[in-house]
Amino acid sequence: MPMAEQQPKFGAGDRVRVRCLNVKGHNRTPWFIRGKVGTVERCHGAYPNPESLAYGGSGEPAMPLYLVEFSQRQLWEGYEGREGDKLLADVFEHWLEPA
Repeated sequence: MPMAEQQPKFGAGDRVRVRCLNVKGHNRTPWFIRGKVGTVERCHGAYPNPESLAYGGSGEPAMPLYLVEFSQRQLWEGYEGREGDKLLADVFEHWLEPA
């Protein structure tokens, strides 16, 4: 039986903010991008929810996974690298909200 999946809410170029959730247990969202604003590069498609799978759940519904670009200067206080340095992170949709 195919896994149920959600349709993507965001598209390439959309500005998104990573939600500041205090989730106990397993999650796939790094602390250093929480609360930060980035730009969606693309949606990879829908995948099982790893936060459910980690505890024996089904991972359903499959959720959109996005490649989101962040400015390094926004992420790291005192960042001394080049102005245009970027970080790309894969983020599941339930962690994102419109910016």
